[in-house]
Amino acid sequence: MKAQGVALWLLGTALVLCSMYTHGFRRCLTSVDMHHLEECFQEIKRAVQTKDIFPNITILSTVETLRSVKPMDVCCVTKNLLEFYMDRVFKDHQELKPQILRRISSIANSFLYMQKTLQQCLEVPSAATKSLGELDVFLAWIEKNHQETSPA
Repeated sequence: MKAQGVALWLLGTALVLCSMYTHGFRRCLTSVDMHHLEECFQEIKRAVQTKDIFPNITILSTVETLRSVKPMDVCCVTKNLLEFYMDRVFKDHQELKPQILRRISSIANSFLYMQKTLQQCLEVPSAATKSLGELDVFLAWIEKNHQETSPA
């Protein structure tokens, strides 16, 4: 349950930060062979998913989760999810099978290329000020959802 809460918080934070995006409705274009990425994933999907010790918990539970992203936020959400996969998923996944490792590496390299081609999705100083000013919302959420872990 905690993993699901963290995932929802991560996605929510990305969406809140992206809502401050003020550069209009520009498309978020990347020139990556999506067919190649899908093939790589399909080749490793079963092997990776059999190692999942939390099969009933999902992070991106349905395609609808991402379909609900507003067009003006697509670039920013994409950038944040790419950053999440690059910084957390690919670095933390431990794989012993060379053929699976090669496919994961190929996907990671494509994600790195996409990450580098996407422009900054928000004005960082403004986003930091806005986020700090709304820290009370996050603190209230922590207090409500993590009372059992708080010292008495």
